[in-house]
Amino acid sequence: MSTLSKTLFGHLSDGRAAHLYTLTNTAGLVAKITDWGGIVTELHTPDRHGEPGDVVLGFDSLAPYDAKHPFFGALVGRVGNRVANARFRLDGVDYRLAANDGPHSLHGGLRGFDKQLWSAEGAVTDRGPALRLGYVSRDGEEGYPGTLRVKVTYTLTDAGALEIEYRAETDRRTPVNLTNHSYFNLAGSGLILDHELTIMARSYTPVDATLIPTGDIAPVAGTPLDFTLPTPIGARLAAVGGEPVGYDHNFVLPSPGAEPALIARVHEPTTGRVMEVETTEPGVQFYSGNFLDGTVIGKGGVAYARHAGFCLETQHYPDSVNQPTFPSVILSPGAEYRQVTVYRFGAR
Repeated sequence: MSTLSKTLFGHLSDGRAAHLYTLTNTAGLVAKITDWGGIVTELHTPDRHGEPGDVVLGFDSLAPYDAKHPFFGALVGRVGNRVANARFRLDGVDYRLAANDGPHSLHGGLRGFDKQLWSAEGAVTDRGPALRLGYVSRDGEEGYPGTLRVKVTYTLTDAGALEIEYRAETDRRTPVNLTNHSYFNLAGSGLILDHELTIMARSYTPVDATLIPTGDIAPVAGTPLDFTLPTPIGARLAAVGGEPVGYDHNFVLPSPGAEPALIARVHEPTTGRVMEVETTEPGVQFYSGNFLDGTVIGKGGVAYARHAGFCLETQHYPDSVNQPTFPSVILSPGAEYRQVTVYRFGAR
């Protein structure tokens, strides 16, 4: 049977209690999610022999999540990815954000949605256990205009998937670009360089040396970013360049629809695990864990080395609020922001 349980995860530095919710479905998947930052702390899925393993990076306790970390498993907002020079102009008003990535703003600022305690309500539905999270981002929080009311529902479906549905409403025009920042390793440990990746994208958004889009859209054909056929992540890593070397690129997806469509597949050959990603979003950021450097100590005392995990962050394009040719991220009063992303698991 599908089940859902709640336990105390610990107390934050300000004394508030954070809880951990364990979702178990009939397909053999187990997800653990905390109301602190909406973080997916564990995700167990069977390999080709039916043996479950945890396929996300993270920590064993609350305290490291309360401190600075690389957004392990977290809900990201109000605007995910980068905003150039930590500023934007909207309706004739200039807005300044916290610069937490060199001169730029990254993943919502100093205290984005990953550093907030969300309201939480769990239920076992006819599709599997679900955790409904809520947060109210007040006008002016991290420099953004308008009060934004956000609801995120995690459902561990009996069909073998972790589904994330995001909804938001505002009382004033404001940018919104929500995503989840889980780091995956389908082998459960080691590096992800042998994982075979397919991304159903024929173009991407080139960036400058600080990872801000130039505004162009370029074909992936003939570049190390061509994952239209299954390719090991490490096969062309050196050719990608960057400092440190690795992928941190937004891929332009086929025209999004109201229902999620398949946009990526990852196969890990030693365990046979397969993860498919479906989304309603126009882009996905593929990040190969370039900035992990062995200084972050994770579960079981493991030091996470460079390329110990990868992210597939479904999103609107980076810096869209400053790029008039990109799909808009502006939400207006009376409209609803909605996106759905599905991480579907199997083995072969």
